[in-house]
Amino acid sequence: MFQGLEHTAIASPNPKRLADWYVAHLEFHINFEYSGNYFVKAQNGSMLEIIPSDGAAGPNEMKTPGIRHLAIAIDDFDAAYAMLQAKGVTFVGEPFANQGNRLAFFADADGNLCHLIHREKPLP
Repeated sequence: MFQGLEHTAIASPNPKRLADWYVAHLEFHINFEYSGNYFVKAQNGSMLEIIPSDGAAGPNEMKTPGIRHLAIAIDDFDAAYAMLQAKGVTFVGEPFANQGNRLAFFADADGNLCHLIHREKPLP
């Protein structure tokens, strides 16, 4: 019955700008839009819906309550990291290894936390 997540929504003060950022920086593409809402889709089929926000943003710290980051799967860590650095992406700390996986945290155009992840072995 339940198939899994179809998309995750992010509220943005400028949805078009944020959608374009995901296209330009993470190889997503805009696959649907309506009334100022944008769906961006990754190569693996995962999607984000970027919707217009209301009001001021709350705190966006690593462990404040709520959704904390978007993990972006990559096949070549060094190339992806170098490409994002060349595009001026703001990284939060240095890349590191954890249980054979390589990670690097960064912020998108609205300051939402994301991270690159290259897994030594896929999760079960």
